[in-house]
Amino acid sequence: MTVTARRRAVFLDRDGVICAERGYLHRIEEFAFVPGALDGLRLLAAQGYLLTVVTNQSGIARGYFTEDDYADLTRHMVAELDRAGIRLAGIRHCPHLPDAKVATYRLACQCRKPAPGMVQQLALALDLDLAASVLVGDKATDIEAGRSAGVGRCMLVRTGHTLRAADEALADGVHDDLHACARAITAALARPDHHPPRHLPHLERPCKS
Repeated sequence: MTVTARRRAVFLDRDGVICAERGYLHRIEEFAFVPGALDGLRLLAAQGYLLTVVTNQSGIARGYFTEDDYADLTRHMVAELDRAGIRLAGIRHCPHLPDAKVATYRLACQCRKPAPGMVQQLALALDLDLAASVLVGDKATDIEAGRSAGVGRCMLVRTGHTLRAADEALADGVHDDLHACARAITAALARPDHHPPRHLPHLERPCKS
């Protein structure tokens, strides 16, 4: 009997990793790709990684924009990526916040990073090997979400939020942009002794809903 190997993916934060960090981005006219992002995505896809996005969108809960606004911007991003020859395998967003202004989204959930819910949802939907996968973010909460979900390698880029030394210490690598990060991942795969790093278990933050 032939056993099909499970697939590996890159879980990408959106703002500050793929597109420029604007602070609750929701207007299409303000959308712009981070320099190096498209090249990084192409390189990761060429290495056999499925490309996925996991993004906190508490601006919805705060009343700054709506789910429809988020959906419009997402369609625009996907269309721009398609034009660049880049395909996303999946996208998940979390609109929740425990003290949300908009009551519909007032929830202490298990999907808002640093909780691992969005990563776990995609892993189940796409039948992913989490230990062979990678997460790339621009904040400590991204790394914590990856660790909690069991992602094999969790990286940071400097194109989003300002990183403290404590944030950088959590990551398996810190790079100037997504292209530099993708090159480092590719170089690691090429090493004959390559294997996913092993970490001590990271405490999950249980859902209180």
